[in-house]
Amino acid sequence: MKILLVDDSRTIRNIQKNVLAEIGYSDVVEAGDGMEALSRIAAEKPDLMLVDWNMPNMDGITLVRKVRESDKTTPIIMCTTEAEKSRVVEAIKAGVNNYVVKPFTGETLSEKINQTLSKVTAKA
Repeated sequence: MKILLVDDSRTIRNIQKNVLAEIGYSDVVEAGDGMEALSRIAAEKPDLMLVDWNMPNMDGITLVRKVRESDKTTPIIMCTTEAEKSRVVEAIKAGVNNYVVKPFTGETLSEKINQTLSKVTAKA
């Protein structure tokens, strides 16, 4: 399964890549912001996206809305420090399938990925 990791912090992307590797996901493509992610999505066709909210050029919520204009099915998990309920609701309305607050453990991320993939598979 190919995962697109979208976060403006190289350090956070490296940490998340390590966490993903620990839980069995090694096919990871990276993007530093929403603009870069859009070109990566076209080229790489990821099976799952992990998207940060706060990024320069194009933030995560704008990216999610843009992706959902043409792609209603690719699972998207918002991975962010934004924990307020209104933000979670906004992300869900924009089209994310799940939400995880940073920092998180490998166990938490694994649970969120499994939940998300189960929901998406059930809909298909």
